[in-house]
Amino acid sequence: MRGDSIVIEEHHERAAQGAYNLIQSRFSPGNERLVVSVAGESGAGKSEIAEALAQKFDEGGARSIVLQQDDYFVHPPRSNDRVRREDIGWVGPSEVRLDLMEQHLELFRQGARLTKPLVRYLEDHIDEVEMDLAPFDVAIVEGTYVTLLKHADVRVFITRDYHVTRAHREKRRRHDSELDPFIDQVLAVEHSIIAPHQMLADLLVHDDYSVSMRDPEPDPHQTEAGQP
Repeated sequence: MRGDSIVIEEHHERAAQGAYNLIQSRFSPGNERLVVSVAGESGAGKSEIAEALAQKFDEGGARSIVLQQDDYFVHPPRSNDRVRREDIGWVGPSEVRLDLMEQHLELFRQGARLTKPLVRYLEDHIDEVEMDLAPFDVAIVEGTYVTLLKHADVRVFITRDYHVTRAHREKRRRHDSELDPFIDQVLAVEHSIIAPHQMLADLLVHDDYSVSMRDPEPDPHQTEAGQP
């Protein structure tokens, strides 16, 4: 999204390195195209970690591209804010053209060209940009709801919630209304929607920016003694 501010700091680098170390064993550059999703709440560091992770892949010899969910919203940012204020029920995955993201990930698999939306924040407008996906080995998609994308091979989920991330949002805020009480209400709704998504993730980025594989769910058919 044009007009966004992304500052990669040491802790983002550390999280990206941890995720890269766990992912690279799944991927052989040149043999397949990989899709990695990076999800989390507002201010959790999705954009920063996604960009830092892309750099890790590039350094490892796999060319990468980052696709931001912010470009795929139905309405541009200020218009979307107005719709939310008219109906808080609008908040959720329906705000985002996840179906279009899925189509573009299919085109990435094929190494094809696509016409991608590009949000211009200050103008409150959505443009289009042509993009050739043939040169890229890795697509990293980042955003609140990208864990739901079926085409993701590896799902990374940042566990920091909106209470923890308030300081980061204050530092990064893109407009004066971002920290008003209504936005806190929006973030609470988003939290209730995406908190369960971490159960779909492969990798978890914890509050201290360490990264681990998500523990698998216990088998309900096993007893406490581990017997069927």
